[in-house]
Order: sequence, then structure tokens, then C-alpha cells
Amino acid sequence: MSEYATDRLILTPQDIDLSRSPLAGQFDAETYVLGAFNPALTRLPNGNLLMMVRVAEALRQPIFDNQVHAIRWDDGRYVLDGWPLELADTADPRKFKLHGGGWKIMALTSLSWLLPVELTPDGLERVAIHYDRAVAPTGSWQCYGLEDARISKVADRYWMTTCSVSPERHSTTLYSSSDAFDWHFEGLVLDHQNKDMLIFEGLIGGKFWAQTRPLGDLYFAYPPGSEWRAGPSINLATSPDCRHWQPYLEPGIRPHAGTVATARMGGGTPPILTEIGGRRGWLTLWHGVEPKEIVGIYRTYWSLLDEHDPATTLATQDAPLLEANPALTAPIDALMYVRDVVFTTGIADAGDHFIVASGEADLACRITHVPKSAFAN
Repeated sequence: MSEYATDRLILTPQDIDLSRSPLAGQFDAETYVLGAFNPALTRLPNGNLLMMVRVAEALRQPIFDNQVHAIRWDDGRYVLDGWPLELADTADPRKFKLHGGGWKIMALTSLSWLLPVELTPDGLERVAIHYDRAVAPTGSWQCYGLEDARISKVADRYWMTTCSVSPERHSTTLYSSSDAFDWHFEGLVLDHQNKDMLIFEGLIGGKFWAQTRPLGDLYFAYPPGSEWRAGPSINLATSPDCRHWQPYLEPGIRPHAGTVATARMGGGTPPILTEIGGRRGWLTLWHGVEPKEIVGIYRTYWSLLDEHDPATTLATQDAPLLEANPALTAPIDALMYVRDVVFTTGIADAGDHFIVASGEADLACRITHVPKSAFAN
């Protein structure tokens, strides 16, 4: 990975005013910002950039009365639920597993909501934090929060996908807007455990396209000697209206057998149509995860997909485009609870470079100016 001249944290947990949170005053327990991270990124009509930041709001003291507690939306208000400590495995600071159900069950240590943060056109200064435009749970399908928004502009409309979390399902929900501030809920578009849905910023053959990432506990093996590794991969889907989606027959981006750095993978930035090395196609940044301890090592990679058939990869690189940068998080090291994680979620074209937005260490928002020469292949 190259060192980039412009690479900084633009938003950290200390920048969030929880007195203006949707959860403020809802229950008698103190909360704090576990992370303000994984920001969607888009260009506003006024030329400024907008990040839609995931704010993970957690209980300061989740364990009391011999129970571990979580926050849940319930019919327009927020409540606390408690589970006996003997049933909970709290090794992962982001969630806890519950034993005794016969299969894998978990609860979150925080509830996430989405906060619009307006930036200057270069993404390097904050203009405003729009607490009055926060997007928070409104139904039982997202009673444990909304996570990891992605925003795509297609023609004159903005489309935002989010991961909605609840006991009912772990689904992808869709919002649309004419200005990226006033969002209209369009409903559920992908069902159980399908994360990182990225809508292409343009139509192909008159259709909307998207990258998806279904999850599961079972993957069938590729034949011996295959160049591919079984596991989570980035799939494709098409839609006539951006609301009703059909999986595409051909596979998308798959993990290679020759490396463990992408043993697990998922989509990062909505694909944008651009030219790389004289070839025109859809540039997509995605994350690969190398197994390590509980969370793993998250890095950002890139691929250029064919303009007319995104199942065809025109160019890619094995070396990561971005890795976690401990120098950036050194001033807030006391807040760190995971390391080796960069999770890229937004991109904007800025002429000779791209403005790339990422979540750093599940803690803060990172802006990196990546020169287009970094994509030479």
C-alpha cells in the first residue's frame, strides 16, 4: 500500500453530541459513542460532500443486576433488555453470543443510527452535523438499529441502502431522496443476512445493478485445484426499478484460493463508471478479511468491472489499496477496541484523484485522497 499525502480522520466519537441523539432521554442509563464510522459518501447538489455516518451508541455499564443489557427500539421508544450473564459470551466488544438456543444467536452491545455530516467539496473539513436529519429505527425490522449505509446517485435521485438488524431478519433496507437529506423509506429489498448492498451509479442496459453479499454458515467446496476459495463473495443483482431485485446468474468477485488475505470479502463503495489505465469500466472498492483473533484484518482492494457486463473483471490488484493506519488513531488510542480494520464505504471523483471515505477501527471516519495513478495495472 502506498502512503497517501492526504489521509486523515474527519470525525471521531468525541465529535458526537449524544444530547441530540434519537435515544436521548429514553431510558435511565448512560450511553457513549462506541464508534462513529463506516460513512456513506455522496456529492450534494451544492457541491459539498455528505457522509452518512453510522453512530453506534452503547450502554456505559451494560452489566448490572447479574444481566448483560442491550438497547432496542420498541414502538416509537427505546428500552433495555437483559439476559442472564451465564448465557452470554462477551469476548467480542461489538456483540455478545447467547448460549442455549441450539444455534448461533447474538445481541449487539450498541444500537446504531445514521447521522448526516456535511463536508467541504474536498472532504477535508466539516461544514455541519445535521442532527435534525438523523435516520433512526422506525419499525420492528430494525429494532436493533441501522448500520453501514451506502449512497448511490443514479440520474437525479439518491438511493441509500442500509443494513437493518432485528430478531425478525438481518435485512437490507432501501431509502430514496431527491437531495440526500430528506429520505423516503422504500422498504426491505433483500432478506435475511444479505449485507453490503451497493447500487451501481448508473444504469446498464436500462436496468439498475447492485453488488450483494449473502452470508451463511455453509459453503460448498470448489473442485481441488480451483483458483477460487469457498466462502463469502460479492454477488450481483439487477432490478427494473431499484426496488425489486433478481440475482444475476454469473458470479461476481470471489476470494482467490492462493491467499488468506481475502478469505472473507464484501463490497465497499458503490461502483462508479470511470477510466483506469485506458480501460473504461465500473470501479469498485471492496474489503478482504484475513483471519486473525476475533475480528480479523480488514484491508481495502479494488477491481475494475466491464462496463456492459460487471461479472467480468477487467483489472484488479492483489496488493491492498488501503490498510489500517495506526498513526491516525494514535490520538484516540484510549478509545480503541479493535485494530487492523479499515472498512471503505464511499467514493467521490475529484478529477486527478478519488476522495475515499472509510471506517477506521470501527471507531472513526477516515478520508483519503487516492491519486488515480494508484490504480495503474
